[in-house]
Formats: sequence, structure tokens, C-alpha cells
Amino acid sequence: MASSELRKELEEYLKNLNIETVCVDHPEVFTVEEMMPHVQHLSGAVTKNLFLKDKKKKGLWLVSVRHDRPVNLNDLAKKLGVGSGNLRFAEEAAMLEKLKVGQGCATALALFCDAEPKVKFVLDGDLVNGGHERVYFHPMTNAATMGLRPEDFLRFLKETGHDPILQSFD
Repeated sequence: MASSELRKELEEYLKNLNIETVCVDHPEVFTVEEMMPHVQHLSGAVTKNLFLKDKKKKGLWLVSVRHDRPVNLNDLAKKLGVGSGNLRFAEEAAMLEKLKVGQGCATALALFCDAEPKVKFVLDGDLVNGGHERVYFHPMTNAATMGLRPEDFLRFLKETGHDPILQSFD
């Protein structure tokens, strides 16, 4: 399915939950650095998203953090109890299968595609507890950025059956 169709599906899903969003279309971007010039005028927290796998248990993890925070995979693996050195970037095929998005499009908003939740979701606690007006993610395409109020984002996660594991990335 094309990313434009998936974006429409996501927008419909959010509309049915009465979740209001703001959206900025921009050229296709593959890194946070490429994206920032297009979104720096927005009020709130822009995210970066990592799709990972646990090499021992074969579990899949989606991690959403504020764009300016470093993520140490060894430290994160210890915090999540999967053992240091066991978190790796998952292959694109797994992301396409579970979240229907490919490289450069990892987004927490794709969790609505993970109908029987298989992907564990790790969330930077600052995104929902940091007093941000909105939190921003790609809406199933890396040619746009969508913002939701933190409380609406938490409601979206609950509706999708994903209970976030809140972590500190200071």
C-alpha cells in the first residue's frame, strides 16, 4: 500500500478518535537533521524513532525520543532487561511487515498497523510529561510531519493496544 494511502488511513483513524492534528508537508527526509529546517517553526517536541530487535528473544521494539537526545543502545538494552549488546536495528522487512513503513519512515503513529500488538513501544517520558504543546511524528510518510497533543498521543497508544514503556533519555 502506498504511503499516501496509509497516511489517509491514519488520518481517518485519528479523526474517529476525535484527535486533532497539525500537519506540515515537506520534501522527503531520511534523517532528523534533514527534517529540522522544515519543522523548526513548530511549537512542541519533534521526535526521532528507532525500530530495533532484541537479538536473543527476537522481540521488536519501537523507540520514540525527543530528536535532540542521544540513544545508547547498550544502556537502553540494560534498562529494558534484554541484556547489554542485544539491541540492534531491525531489518526493513520486519518494519514493513509489522508497521507498514520502510526505512526513513519509522514512526510511533504506525503502531495502529500493529493490530495484535507484537511491537513493544519505548517512549521518552519527556514527550508526554515535558509540558510540550504537541509531539511530532511522520504520518506514515517521511514527506510530512504531524503533531498531536501529548494526551491525545497517549490515548492513541491506548486505542492501539500499546502500553508505552516510559524511559528517561537525559
